Amino acid sequence: MKLEPRTFAAKYSERQVMARLLGIDIGTSGCKVVLLDSDTGLIGSASAEYPISTPKPLWSEQNPEDWWTAVSDCYRKMGSPEIHAIGVAGQMHGSVFLDSAGAMIRPALLWNDQRTVAEVDWMTSTVGREELLRRTCNPAMTGFQAPKVIWLRNNEPENYRRLSSVLLPKDYIRFCLTGEKATEVSDASGTGLLNVAARDWDHELIEMLGLSPSFFPKVFESDEQTGVTNGTGGFPAGIPVFGGGGDQAAAAVGTGAVVPGIVSVSLGTSGVVFSAIEAAKYDFAGSAHTFCHANRGWHAMGVMLSCGGALRWYRDTLGAGRDYDTISVSASQAAVGADGLIFAPYLTGERCPHNRPDARGGFLGLTLSHGQSEMDRAVFEGLSFGLRDCFDLLGGLGARAEAIRVTSGGSKSPFWVQMLADVFEAPCQTLEMDEGPAIGGALLAGVGLGCFDSLAQACESHVKVRATVAPSGADYAEARARFSGAFAKING
Repeated sequence: MKLEPRTFAAKYSERQVMARLLGIDIGTSGCKVVLLDSDTGLIGSASAEYPISTPKPLWSEQNPEDWWTAVSDCYRKMGSPEIHAIGVAGQMHGSVFLDSAGAMIRPALLWNDQRTVAEVDWMTSTVGREELLRRTCNPAMTGFQAPKVIWLRNNEPENYRRLSSVLLPKDYIRFCLTGEKATEVSDASGTGLLNVAARDWDHELIEMLGLSPSFFPKVFESDEQTGVTNGTGGFPAGIPVFGGGGDQAAAAVGTGAVVPGIVSVSLGTSGVVFSAIEAAKYDFAGSAHTFCHANRGWHAMGVMLSCGGALRWYRDTLGAGRDYDTISVSASQAAVGADGLIFAPYLTGERCPHNRPDARGGFLGLTLSHGQSEMDRAVFEGLSFGLRDCFDLLGGLGARAEAIRVTSGGSKSPFWVQMLADVFEAPCQTLEMDEGPAIGGALLAGVGLGCFDSLAQACESHVKVRATVAPSGADYAEARARFSGAFAKING
């Protein structure tokens, strides 16, 4: 059964306010489910946690059945409400291996699993780095799905012989909901096998790697219908399920970063700078990602591996037992530039703008004149400069900043948001609703259902700015110039 995109809107044109859109986000540590009214906004939400397994160093696995149990539990916690459409989002790059009966062969390998170094090297030497960039807009990376499938072939040949299909995490939930094996362009962009410019699998590349094209499901656009619910897991039957998005693209929908000029900056454990771009341009150094966006265009994304994570490390080790608010107040008492003190935030390696997993960080320029306030401020400045470095790289791919939408934990710090406005030299905005990728999934379902004229209009209707912080005129040029040499001084 497939509904025409405008069937619902035509049938219920007089009561579109009653269109209830369910958004599902399969995160790494837990899932979130939100219910959105297509006219009035958020109705409710629920979340549930599940475990991560690390059977060996650098391995990261989960049982996909835990995801499905958690999603079903969340829907029940919400009272099994009436819904008209579902959009799914979630952690990218993972691999769910299924046999011909649709049963799991082994636990799923996650995005942060690092066992595939040898497979990445083999992919790069077999295809060629420049050819991989030309075809997929990205280099081969340990987090991506393709090397995980090759790892299975190299290390678990009996399991590989049973392999019939490979799904991304959110698409396993789609399979549970509908019985259909499908994916969509934003998430498929992170497999290492999608021709990002053409928005479809690169069958030549798949065959060059000795894999079967039949392993990989049909690719849809993010607002296209992929099936209808089959009545399992406590969900009603016959509800259309739409493409949704990988977590970053879906989160960007939730911030309104679906048109060039609106840049999303997520201040989570990692820092993500995300911008819609108008063409599938890519970074030759491989430090930034170019993926298909959920808006039927493309996006560029820079990932700074240690952002909120670096701030948490500082609080726990050198923060003298203070909380984040106290550290912020202290930092505000130091002058711009922290009296020449620099903090290089490369505590877990780096991806953007320096693609160096072996990178190290530290303080540079410490003297007896520096006190706690200068150290506090240097940490915030180092994180902000690193994020601006990411954005400058995206600028070469067509990104521009008319407004910065700041989300995740760090957005709660007025001091940090003001610093970002000054460093980016653009207004920074915080949002009324910061529910992450689940909201993006719900809005994409609404677009597919016909509740909105376009994704941009859906975002305009539901993404509301709480506050806008304009640049104050503080001059960070000298401090940024010092910071620009920090990476080379520490890492050579």
